[in-house]
Amino acid sequence: MTQPVSPPRDTTGTPPSAGRLPAWHGLPARADVRTLSLLGVLAALVVIGGVTRPDEFLDTRNLQLVLTQASVIGVVTVGMTFVITAGGIDLSVGAIVALASVWATTVATQEYGFTGILFTALVVGLGCGLVNGLLIAYGGMVPFIATLAMLASARGLALQITDGRTQIVSVDSVLRLGERGSYVLGVPPLVLVFALVTIAGWLLLNRTTFGRRTVAVGGNAEAARLAGIDVRRQRLYLYLLSGLCCGIAAFLLIVLSGSGQNTNGNLYELDAIAAAIIGGTLLSGGRGTITGSVLGVLIFTTITNIFALNNLQSDVQQIAKGAIIVAAVLVQRRTARTS
Repeated sequence: MTQPVSPPRDTTGTPPSAGRLPAWHGLPARADVRTLSLLGVLAALVVIGGVTRPDEFLDTRNLQLVLTQASVIGVVTVGMTFVITAGGIDLSVGAIVALASVWATTVATQEYGFTGILFTALVVGLGCGLVNGLLIAYGGMVPFIATLAMLASARGLALQITDGRTQIVSVDSVLRLGERGSYVLGVPPLVLVFALVTIAGWLLLNRTTFGRRTVAVGGNAEAARLAGIDVRRQRLYLYLLSGLCCGIAAFLLIVLSGSGQNTNGNLYELDAIAAAIIGGTLLSGGRGTITGSVLGVLIFTTITNIFALNNLQSDVQQIAKGAIIVAAVLVQRRTARTS
C-alpha cells in the first residue's frame, strides 16, 4: 500500500501552510472597526446634544466653540500619542503648557510682539521636552518619575513668574486671531492649526522612518536596539516632539483666552492620555493612531459641552470620563488577548 506523502518541510521542521496569514494580517481591518466605533460614539453624542439642547448645541457658534476648545488639548494629544506609542508617558504636558503660556505673556516678551510670544512659547516647550528627554533617555530615569518632577517644577516656576496674577495680552495681532473676523470660511484659525498638526502627526507616524522606529521602540526596545535603532536618541526626539506640541498648544491657549495664567493646562495630561487610550493607542506601547486620538479628543470635548449646556455638575463629567477610560482599557486588553 502506498504511504501518504508528507508535505515538504522547511529547515525548521515546520510544515508550510498555504492558508496561513502573516501576524499583521487583519490589523488594518481592526483599526477601521475602532475608527468606525469612535465615529459612531461621536455621532451618538451629537444626536444627544441635538435632542437635549437643539437650539444651543447645533448652533454654528457652539460647534465652532467645541472645535476651538478641542484644538488646544488636541495638539497636546498628538504629541502624547507618539510618546505612549513608544512605551513612554508624559505627565508634565499640562504644566509645560502653563509655563510656556506665562513665559510668553510677560511684559518683556510682549514687547517683541507676535513673533516674540510665539517664539517664546515654542522654545519653552522644546526646552522642557529636552530636559524630559535627557533625563529619560540618557539619565535612565523612569518616564513617570521624570515627567512628574517636571510637572512640579514647571508649575512652581509658572507660579513664580506670575506671582499668582493673570497676565493680560496686549498684542493686537495675537488677539485678532481669536476674533470671528479672522475665521477662514467659517473655520477658526486655531482649528486650522490643529488640523495641520494632526495631518503632520499622521504622516510622521504612518509614512516615515521616524514613525516606524517609534512603533518598534514601543513594541520591543531591545529588539529595536539590536536592529540598529538608536533607542535613546529616538526617545529624546519623542519628548522634544511632545514639548513642541505643548508650546504650540500654549500659543493657541493664549490666543483663545487672551492671557497667560499659571493654572493653564490643568489636568491636560489626563485628558491627553485618556483621548489617546480610547482612540486605540496601547499604554504598553507598540501601537498608536493619530486618527483615533483626535476622535477621542472630539468625544471628550463634546461630552463636556453637552454637560455644560445641560447644567450638569463637573464631578459628573469626571465620572463619565473615568468610566469611558476604564471601558477603553478593558476593550484593549480583550483585543490583545484575541490577537
